[in-house]
Amino acid sequence: MGQKDSAGTPANDRASVQKLRTRRHAQVLIIGGGINGVGTFRDLALQGVDVALVERGDYCQGASGASSHMIHGGIRYLENGEFRLVQESVVERNRLLRIAPHYVKPLQTTIPIFSTFSGVLAAPMRFLTHKQGKHTERGAFLIKLGLSMYDFFSRDGGTVPRHQFRGRKSALAELPRLHPGIKYAATYFDASVHNPERLTLDVLQDGEKAGGGMARASNYVSLVSTGATGGTGTASATGGTGTGTTVQLCDELTGEVFDFTADVIVNTTGAWVDLTNEAMGAASSFMGGTKGSHIVLDHPELLAACNGREIFFEHTDGRIVLIYPMGDRVLVGTTDVDADMAQDAVCTEAEIDYFFDLIGHVFPGIPVDREQIVYTFSGVRPLPRHDATQPGFVSRDYRIERRAAAGGAVLSLVGGKWTTFRALAEHLSNDVLAELGMERKVSTAKLAIGGGAGFPDSEDGIQRWIKAHMSAGRDAARVTGLLTRYGTRAEEVIRFLDADRAGAPDRLLHSTRELSTRELEFMAAHEQVGHLVDVLIRRTSLAFRGLVTGELLNEVADILSGPLGWDAARRAKEISHTQEVLQRFHRVQVHSLVA
Repeated sequence: MGQKDSAGTPANDRASVQKLRTRRHAQVLIIGGGINGVGTFRDLALQGVDVALVERGDYCQGASGASSHMIHGGIRYLENGEFRLVQESVVERNRLLRIAPHYVKPLQTTIPIFSTFSGVLAAPMRFLTHKQGKHTERGAFLIKLGLSMYDFFSRDGGTVPRHQFRGRKSALAELPRLHPGIKYAATYFDASVHNPERLTLDVLQDGEKAGGGMARASNYVSLVSTGATGGTGTASATGGTGTGTTVQLCDELTGEVFDFTADVIVNTTGAWVDLTNEAMGAASSFMGGTKGSHIVLDHPELLAACNGREIFFEHTDGRIVLIYPMGDRVLVGTTDVDADMAQDAVCTEAEIDYFFDLIGHVFPGIPVDREQIVYTFSGVRPLPRHDATQPGFVSRDYRIERRAAAGGAVLSLVGGKWTTFRALAEHLSNDVLAELGMERKVSTAKLAIGGGAGFPDSEDGIQRWIKAHMSAGRDAARVTGLLTRYGTRAEEVIRFLDADRAGAPDRLLHSTRELSTRELEFMAAHEQVGHLVDVLIRRTSLAFRGLVTGELLNEVADILSGPLGWDAARRAKEISHTQEVLQRFHRVQVHSLVA
């Protein structure tokens, strides 16, 4: 569900909440708007299920928005013996490259290797005990074995090349800034997702469209408690059947609390699953999440050294880490430490020191300092309780826990990862359909997601699309930005931008050429913007790239005030709230201008 934040009460009545209040019963209520909850929402809507979803923060605000931006098979899971998960992950990676090509792209990955046979004796012990023991570096033999198995899992329906091994001389010719002490470099392909938040929105909107009025979702709505029984009462009076489990929901932006009933409740709140179950009167102890942090650097020298590749390697403590070029920035991560759910998930000074150390491990000649950090982020992985198992060896697979509830059933999702969200949603939906006595009608395996439908399949095709959508007031750079942000759904946005608005033409913002006045109005009308910070972190990548300024805060707040009904006091609260979130959770300090 993500960090909870508040900036006061809006003047407008949100349509998404109104749909929940008008029809206060659903066959299925999903609690949690990360990628797994949203994926399940879409799948169930496609089956004709009356489904509702609520998220206490913004969509993709928690662990889903704090990922390493990778869609990958999980090569390191092989030494955990999780062969089923690796195979499913590779299959799903290949699927997402086909059905979400606007956001999911092939990613060339290189592993620098410093030894040949190291780790051969230690690997079986790690496999059997899931404990690190005395650290022994994984050498070329083990990595070659793992990549060969990885290629084997990729053989059916794969669209990426097989791995390659290079000796020291060839490796340094390709990546000359690598540590001169390397012996080999292995290169293979996985995939990346540069816009996980927007992919989540696409999946959500697909669900809303598929379900028509039967599928409804709202962010900034939390579960307060569970009633003792279902029954008629309010639900029947508002068009529902009146059966099922009763819960109380709270609109986090207004404070209004209202009842809602559902035959099946699905708990997809990630690391907060146990706390959500406790709020429903049935405490559980399924979860044992670990915190992962990342930093984003504005570092042209390091960016050039990566040569367009992710550098994926084992640090000196045995932790698998990455250095990852994203546009004109470099993402570095990630840590894996037991999380304290009573504390905010934030990147610490010690973690930053760790990141600088790992950069020096493979690029010793490239200095890096804190002034080059433009953004940090942390999340709590929704991992199962793991007791003595070390965090790095905790399974990334998932399971579904069921319990009976008054008037229905509650299904809790334990675990799950970005790459497998579609398959996980299918599995979870099948369990829900069994509870409802319904059968699957549609598979999502080949169904394009959002703006991936009709997305050009070549660079020439992309350039033709861009040229076809240029106009007197919209140059190639602007169209490229829209296509990157929305995929082919950019056509819908462009129609909105071009529609007559009483003689007031669309214009680019003064503070950035990446947004226009009407695009912000489009987001307010169609993308459930609850706070100013939603636009800067999750509807765009401006915060991620360190591009938020005081001028931008004021200009965006001014434009959103109209469609969202913010008065001067609310506008000021939104600006200060955004400053607080950026500084508290992302180490970004933005001084606002005097409005």
